[in-house]
Amino acid sequence: MNSQTQHDLGKLLLRLALGVTIFLHGLTKLEGGLDQIVRIVEAQGFPGFVAYGVLAGEVLAPLLVIAGLYARIGAILIAINMLFALGLVHGGDIGRLNETGGWAIELQVMFLCTAIAIALLGPGRYAFNPR
Repeated sequence: MNSQTQHDLGKLLLRLALGVTIFLHGLTKLEGGLDQIVRIVEAQGFPGFVAYGVLAGEVLAPLLVIAGLYARIGAILIAINMLFALGLVHGGDIGRLNETGGWAIELQVMFLCTAIAIALLGPGRYAFNPR
């Protein structure tokens, strides 16, 4: 296997890992509704409709990333979504460890960094629009 194929497979693996895990978060919000998110957003002084951005960041964007269709745009949407999640929901956890000794926001930071990596690297060859 040549180096370019390894790079493209690595990009595919990053896309699938990020896209599937974020999409599962989005599905729970589709099933359970966005009422709680609307309340969180409004409590921070934003208009309630901003909460619907979570559907772009956790449903549409992951599908783009998984398919490799405008994956860089999808990854940027996920990164923005994660910044909002960190600021609105997990801000108090930044300096905390969880009950098992890990960083309390390690998953959110992993999502953010993976999204940024995909935005920078692109989707690779195994994508609907590889550039």
